[in-house]
Amino acid sequence: MSNRMFKLPDIGEGVVEGEVVQWHVSVGDIVAEDDDLVDVMTDKATVTIPSPHDGEITALHGGVGDMVAVGAVLIEFDGGGDSPPAKPAEKAAPEPAPEPTPEPSPEPVAAPAPAATTTPVAPPPVPAISAPAPLPSVSTPAPSTGGKALASPAVRRRAREAGVDLSAVRGSGPAGRIRHADLDAFIAAGGMVQGAAPVAYSTRRTDVEEIKVVGLRRKIAEAMTLSKRHIPHFSYFEEIDVTELEELRQTLNATRSPEQPKLTYLPFIMLALSKLMPNHPECNAHYDEANGLVRRYGAINLGIATQTDRGLFVPVVKHTEAMDVWQAAAEMQRVSGAARNGTATLDDLTGSTFTITSLGRDGGLGATPIINHPEVAILGIHKARDMPVARKGDIVVRRIMNVSSSFDHRIVDGANGAALVQSLKRMLEHPAMIFM
Repeated sequence: MSNRMFKLPDIGEGVVEGEVVQWHVSVGDIVAEDDDLVDVMTDKATVTIPSPHDGEITALHGGVGDMVAVGAVLIEFDGGGDSPPAKPAEKAAPEPAPEPTPEPSPEPVAAPAPAATTTPVAPPPVPAISAPAPLPSVSTPAPSTGGKALASPAVRRRAREAGVDLSAVRGSGPAGRIRHADLDAFIAAGGMVQGAAPVAYSTRRTDVEEIKVVGLRRKIAEAMTLSKRHIPHFSYFEEIDVTELEELRQTLNATRSPEQPKLTYLPFIMLALSKLMPNHPECNAHYDEANGLVRRYGAINLGIATQTDRGLFVPVVKHTEAMDVWQAAAEMQRVSGAARNGTATLDDLTGSTFTITSLGRDGGLGATPIINHPEVAILGIHKARDMPVARKGDIVVRRIMNVSSSFDHRIVDGANGAALVQSLKRMLEHPAMIFM
């Protein structure tokens, strides 16, 4: 039986190499034709490479995170005969350079796939775990002299916080003075706290988990570095009274037809920005630094930062200037849903001219969102909450939403960025203006 060499096929127009993101097989596995072998990520898409035939895997070339050139040997099979032509790989959803938002919590990271190797590698031996050293014994307290235990104020404070009776601790210092080390040894040996069972202390952990940054997480890291390294950000914060907008939203949701989507605040904000951008064209733009050009767009293509199980995506709602609130809501739900379930197309994920990021219920009070390069502005939406405010001389409860924005100071002056946010504030506080 001969050794078959399977080479990385041409996986897209203009693609000359791909990054190994995840292996689905390891050396020694028996695979059938069309079984998934490996995920390879290019600048345009993540591609799952299927097996061209049946056989046993004898070697893998390229570890997770390695770049493999098109035409280079990727896998070796022990299956007999010559390898038939490789089948074209099926393209999965493309993964764009994302715009970050303040992360409320770290996303779970999948465990790395088996590292590539040219020969079968036995698992490393598990190191033997030595028995823990015996804890020091508790010294018998010195005979009481009726006086106060000798100890510094710092030691007394520690003992008081730990509930330790210093009269039970033997000191090793001059004249029996109790030192910090004496207190540590007493506690570690299971010394009794006042009126309680022995104090239990958890074992200190020394393990370290190393996770290679590959695939989408690498793309996110590269995009964030590009934005922060090249764009001089300035941020601007404001609070908006959305009490009337909330009443309108509730009314529209209560009277919507079954085929109409439920409205959140975002569709109203999207329409408001579409109305405002013609008066603030410097904010709906891209900066081409290499050519020294600013491209101002008539179309209002709004990127909606969307967190998924695979990382952060920015699907795009295009031409919101031509939509009503129901259309904006439906299209936003479509593209963000496609990003979450992995069915978004390249068109769904490219072409934004301005980005909105929202953490919803976890929105906090403020943030400094990072601009989605090569755009020049981004708007962050925070949680709306009922707050006491002064209104016409009285303290009343109103629904308040904070917004955070960032601008590229090379292109947008501080006054211009503030003017956009203040215009948005007026429109959301008087929502009828959105539809006029």
